Amino acid sequence: MDLILWRHAEAEVGSDDLARRLTVRGAKQARQMAAWLKPRLPKHTRILVSPAVRTQQTADALELPYETSRKLAPDASVYDLLSAAGWPDSRQTILIVGHQPTLGQLAALLLSGQEAPWTIKKGAVWWFSNRVRAGETQTILQAAFSPTLA
Repeated sequence: MDLILWRHAEAEVGSDDLARRLTVRGAKQARQMAAWLKPRLPKHTRILVSPAVRTQQTADALELPYETSRKLAPDASVYDLLSAAGWPDSRQTILIVGHQPTLGQLAALLLSGQEAPWTIKKGAVWWFSNRVRAGETQTILQAAFSPTLA
């Protein structure tokens, strides 16, 4: 299984967290990352997106269909994200467009075995794979890109 974590791009400051929109810079970040991601995504990738406007706008840059999931809202836990993705048992690639600090905590859990306050930069993607070798489950970081590198 592949699990791709995409943090929403830069958003405006506002009091209604779910209604915050991308800035001009954020829209550019989303387009840059989408241009890198789209040709690399397997054909049947399932895209799950938080209900927040900024994540929806980030995902819109891919120009692919996606599902909105309340399990990915800004107040979601690492285990909400894992449940929504079906990690590690799903047979398909899952792309989650979500929020800090949960995405960073999930990345830490996948790579180190415990949650930690890791930061995923705005608009960045971390791509993980899961495999079994010699009876042992392994998590591999395939790529970590920020929009400026995409």
